[in-house]
Amino acid sequence: MSTDDQLSRDLQSLRIDRGPLHGEPRIDRGEPTSAPRGAAGRRVVQVVGALLVVGLVLVGARAARTAASAQLFKTEVAFAQVGSLSPVQGAVEVTSSGYVVPQVVAKVGSKLTGRISKVGVREGAAVKAGDVLFELDPSEQRAAVNASQARVLSAAAKVEAARAQLQEVELQLARQEALAKTGAVPAANVADLAARVATAREQVKAQQAEVVAARADLAALAVGLASATVKAPIDGVAVTKPAELGDVVGPASTLVELVDFSSLLIETDVPEGRLGKVRPGGACEVALEAIARERFAGKVVSISPRLNRSKATAQVKVRLDAPPSDLRPEMAARVSFLSRPLAEAERTALPKTVVPAAAVVERGGAKVVFVLDGDRVRAAPVSLGEALGEDVELKSGPAPGTKVVRSPPQELRDGQSVKEKSQ
Repeated sequence: MSTDDQLSRDLQSLRIDRGPLHGEPRIDRGEPTSAPRGAAGRRVVQVVGALLVVGLVLVGARAARTAASAQLFKTEVAFAQVGSLSPVQGAVEVTSSGYVVPQVVAKVGSKLTGRISKVGVREGAAVKAGDVLFELDPSEQRAAVNASQARVLSAAAKVEAARAQLQEVELQLARQEALAKTGAVPAANVADLAARVATAREQVKAQQAEVVAARADLAALAVGLASATVKAPIDGVAVTKPAELGDVVGPASTLVELVDFSSLLIETDVPEGRLGKVRPGGACEVALEAIARERFAGKVVSISPRLNRSKATAQVKVRLDAPPSDLRPEMAARVSFLSRPLAEAERTALPKTVVPAAAVVERGGAKVVFVLDGDRVRAAPVSLGEALGEDVELKSGPAPGTKVVRSPPQELRDGQSVKEKSQ
């Protein structure tokens, strides 16, 4: 039997016959048919071609499934941000928030009860110690002073009268003593006059004491009259609305509050566990929320010797080296306590753009970071500078604040859908 005949028989033996009842395939291993040799060759080619097509379809399906999986199923990743690092940030040991608080405050009041007849200050005005702020109606106080002056004069007149009486009795005593020596008068007369002299002397002393008391009352009333004029006790600025003309005030009233702006310090609470990194005289950098674009150098003035048990903090006071002109009490401040004083060049140096080193990977021979864009990521090429701890400087690349993938997985590709990994 020839080779072609044998091949034809083998192909016939593989012929599939479908049963008439259930459509089940049946392999017919009967006798070979007398199919032409050309038909047998074509069948071989068809079988081989079908196998190749099936293989290609499987490969394509796998590739399509991989691509579809990348698009339909979001990869879980962790994110980080491109940051900005200044030389100051590298020296920061502790950071805490606080407020600007004046250390010298005067709540101006009146010693007297009276009606305000003149106002010499307005809110926000700067005053000097001794400036007249208010005047109260002095009518009652002046009347009391005048009455006291009259009492002083009356007491002084009584003193003069007592002295005159004393002189008269003393003269009588002298005459009686002279007569008693000659026996013209009894000695008892001399003794009576001597007693009257002693009494007159005591009356003079009593009237002199009345004068002293009256003068003391006059001095007190004079002080009260002076108190009708209310003066500034310190140099400062009026930070509250003053009492108004015609208001009736008394010792319990606060007419205006003055603050010495030269005494402004920043008070901040430092956690007990970080207190060891704060030193008296230590350098600080202060950021004021009201002056967001500037930073101010300062020093630690004092650390409270007592901790706040409920908050587990200690109060630290900081003074600015060059306070801004618009510094105000109760401004919010953020204090960074530094490990060392910074030179002016360091303080004014431009911040460096940094990114976590783990976010930088290599794709196609280039350094890239995967930037979040909606719910997808895109590969952004970067140029790197020096390493800064766990970060690395970006010479070129995304701007600070940009969200990037931290530690991107090897299979992450440009345009792939992602979601943030749960903590």
